[in-house]
Amino acid sequence: MRGQGGILLCSLLLVVPHCTEVAAQDDEPDPKMPCAKWMGGAPGYPGHNGLPGRDGKDGKDGLKGEKGDAGAAGPTGVPGAVGPPGMTGRPGAPGLTGMKGEKGDAAFVHRSAFSVGLTERPPAPNIPIRFSKIFYNEQGHYDASTGKFLCNVPGTYYFAYHLTVYLADVKVSLYKKGKAVIFTYDQFQNNNVDQASGSVLLHLSSGDEVWLQVYGNGNNNGIYADNVNDSTFMGFLLYPDMDGY
Repeated sequence: MRGQGGILLCSLLLVVPHCTEVAAQDDEPDPKMPCAKWMGGAPGYPGHNGLPGRDGKDGKDGLKGEKGDAGAAGPTGVPGAVGPPGMTGRPGAPGLTGMKGEKGDAAFVHRSAFSVGLTERPPAPNIPIRFSKIFYNEQGHYDASTGKFLCNVPGTYYFAYHLTVYLADVKVSLYKKGKAVIFTYDQFQNNNVDQASGSVLLHLSSGDEVWLQVYGNGNNNGIYADNVNDSTFMGFLLYPDMDGY
């Protein structure tokens, strides 16, 4: 059996190329048909899609395009934090000297002062001592006819007196508005010339009066003055009350 089968297979293989050659001579075979038109098989299935090819190389850059129109402005951003102060710059050059201004009004200065001496002796007791020798009374606030100082500028005043004592004891008082403020007493020593003095700060209102007066009814009026001995009385304004000006 094996020998006959082999002989048959060989015969078929020899016949097939011969048939193909004969068919080629008779007419051109249909590419979709088998060579002998009786041995054609069923059409095959479509093959699977092949894998995607690799990306090609990048192309060359094209020419630069024309400048486009400006876009609309965006919204304003939030202001940033204030930075630290910078370093102080160098001083600038001095400016030009300005024109001289007009002369202003002089400030009003309050003045009140007097300095007087005794010419009459002995003074009478219990009345103002009249110092009629005028050393200074520019404002006229001291009245030599009455022996009284009249306050015209309210404020704080300084008053002082220096009295020569001779022939009798001296007891004097400085009065303000009819009331004794301070007292000075000196007991006379025979064949001697003494000095009695006093001073005080007083606040005066406009219209207040100040004077010296021998105090008491006794023999206490030994205030003395001559060509070489003086008894003096003085006073002046230290500073005015600014509330009234």
